[in-house]
Amino acid sequence: MQSKVAVMAIIVENEESVGKLNECLHAYGEYIIGRMGIPYKKRKINVISIALDAPQDIISALAGKIGNINGISVKTAFSSVIFDE
Repeated sequence: MQSKVAVMAIIVENEESVGKLNECLHAYGEYIIGRMGIPYKKRKINVISIALDAPQDIISALAGKIGNINGISVKTAFSSVIFDE
């Protein structure tokens, strides 16, 4: 199986959606290298970055599920390096 490293940028605009987001991230926890969350109280949003090491289709599936949660935006940047597992 081929794997890539990626960074996912997530902006949470609806605090009520945090539970669903955490459920998604927990389900894909085996692929998460690290996570950093920054609450931006002035704008009442949260900025989260997730580092992942997974097959591209897994990363894309996670981004799709997160993107379908109300009040959450997500963008993903992929490394060009491919690792064979």
